[in-house]
Amino acid sequence: MSPITVRIKKLRDDAVVPRYMTDLAAGMDLFAALDSPVRLAQGQRLLIPTGLALAIPVGFEGQVRPRSGLALKKGIALVNSPGTIDADYRGELGIILINHGQDEVTLSPGDRIAQLVIAPVQQAVMEVVQDLDVTERNTGGFGHTGTGPEV
Repeated sequence: MSPITVRIKKLRDDAVVPRYMTDLAAGMDLFAALDSPVRLAQGQRLLIPTGLALAIPVGFEGQVRPRSGLALKKGIALVNSPGTIDADYRGELGIILINHGQDEVTLSPGDRIAQLVIAPVQQAVMEVVQDLDVTERNTGGFGHTGTGPEV
């Protein structure tokens, strides 16, 4: 599969262009574009700018996802995960972080704060019907299959 091209505009000189950190990575790291360090208290959420605007091709979206290392080591997550960047959005990409950890976290300019995955999009046509087909699961939801293997 050949790569697609995502056009990117740096909104500030020190903005870091997203990049894959390994050859087989699905997500590109996104970096904080801050003038100075910011503190994220326990339970606090904050919009962190990236200093970037994107032009994602029609038929694709950007999915913003948390970084597993930040989640494990510091309790940092994304409030709306995954966040969606639509192909027609041209504003600055901002990342809404939340501190679920037990300690205050300091974020510095250039820190890696999230990942960006470019994925195909298929829009759906909604059809109103009187009845839906019956399945084995049917209306079973939230935890209906149990918590582990049955013995």
